[in-house]
Amino acid sequence: MTDFSSLEPVPIVTSVNVGAPRTVEWAGRQVLTSIWKAPVEGRVQVFGVNVAGDAQSDLRVHGGPDKAVYAYAGEDYRWWETELGVALTPGTFGENLTVVGLDLGKAVVGEVWEAGTTQLVVTQPRLPCFKLGMRMGDAAFVQRFDDARRYGVYLRILRAGEVGAGDTVTVASRPAHGLRASSIADIHKSRNADGLEALTRIQEVPEEWRTWAARQIGRTPRLS
Repeated sequence: MTDFSSLEPVPIVTSVNVGAPRTVEWAGRQVLTSIWKAPVEGRVQVFGVNVAGDAQSDLRVHGGPDKAVYAYAGEDYRWWETELGVALTPGTFGENLTVVGLDLGKAVVGEVWEAGTTQLVVTQPRLPCFKLGMRMGDAAFVQRFDDARRYGVYLRILRAGEVGAGDTVTVASRPAHGLRASSIADIHKSRNADGLEALTRIQEVPEEWRTWAARQIGRTPRLS
């Protein structure tokens, strides 16, 4: 079990986690999910739209270039352990990379990470769905996770390579626009007009979100 109470001062990958699709009974039905992930040893290839050994179950809402890799912070694990009063292991939240030393709440859309021999680009937050509640054995946990605003970040693979536990994570570049990935979640909730406009004009924002924001602008009344 990873000791999240003793965190490294330098940003590093503490765990690489993968999982295959499995069928789980939930609320009286059979659900196919890949949210159960576990740490793997050694170097792991990262290429295309995935981490080797990992797979997404529902490509309508998971996976693809802009959700190829999911990262979650050890600092947030430590917060959740205190909040829940239980020990948690890497991969509990379905992330591929467990990292420490990075404030993912401040990660900017389009910032580039270098980890191992890979280059990864921050694209968006992870908005929780019912499968997170299923993983935690508590349907209400979805709202609890959303309220905590400890979303983690999705990453696009800019340069394929290998990554392993112990690799340093370097933020190689950060766009000047300053839009945080977590802000996308805030805009999704508030439908704030200025926020929606920002999503449409910042090119680093995934096309899916820019299209969504453009549609919302047409539906959102402006205050005089």
